[in-house]
Amino acid sequence: MRDGASLTAASRRAPRGKWLALLCLLPFAAFFLAFQIAPLVWVTLNSLNTADGWGLANFQKVFGSKFYLQAIKHSLQIAFWSSLFGIVIAILGSYSLRQVDSKLRDFVMAFSNMTSNFAGVPLAFAFVILLGFNGALTILLKQAGIIEDFNLYSKTGLIVLYTYFQIPLGVLLLYPAFDALREDWRESASLLGAGTWSYWRYIGLPVLTPALLGTFVILLANALGAYATVYYLTTGNFNVLPIRIAAMISGDISLDPNMASALAMVLVGLMGVITVAHQLLLRRSYHASR
Repeated sequence: MRDGASLTAASRRAPRGKWLALLCLLPFAAFFLAFQIAPLVWVTLNSLNTADGWGLANFQKVFGSKFYLQAIKHSLQIAFWSSLFGIVIAILGSYSLRQVDSKLRDFVMAFSNMTSNFAGVPLAFAFVILLGFNGALTILLKQAGIIEDFNLYSKTGLIVLYTYFQIPLGVLLLYPAFDALREDWRESASLLGAGTWSYWRYIGLPVLTPALLGTFVILLANALGAYATVYYLTTGNFNVLPIRIAAMISGDISLDPNMASALAMVLVGLMGVITVAHQLLLRRSYHASR
């Protein structure tokens, strides 16, 4: 009888707890609708608003203009190469952290967490001091004969800059993924005659591949949406999508919020493809399957 009464009381409390949890989600839902969904709907509608009425003229102008296509191309190139370099360095760093003392590991992870948020004006100023035309590191490399010239304000310079803030984010994302590799797998592979290369080719990399690809697409999205650092470094003179969007709504040269909305939707589309790819890869990852 007591067991039956306890089950009845528990079954009554379950709906109450469910409704309480839903009520706690209301502030988040209101915030999400007000600051995520509503602006996205507003931008979508404005991207279809033209001087002649509703239509796709803004998008036709975007994809028919070499200037805007160059902005898309530069954004994708900088995002791809900085993400590639960043994830390669992050892989080496994350694996190395597994092999060092715990105190050093904790320090590096804390430092990575801090530097992953170091962006905007301070980061641009730091790189000007180090790698500008008369930067300290630039002068040292020239005197050593390693480089003849380096332009921080070019596409190559921006790739170096973007790679800097991609590395700590990549380390934070990849470090937990190495938990999937068990030490007994390496020992078993060694007993069966597999060398280091065979272990990583047939065991290590297949297990880590979903996490690696998922991290890569996150880094791509992170680089595509970066604005403050590149703006303050180049004063808005480098042609990338975030700079073009900001120029059209600030009114410095021309005020065209509808065209800015169309460019924003192109950026949203690129990020949407990247996010969908990330979710598909995440479902296949080792950690999600556990």
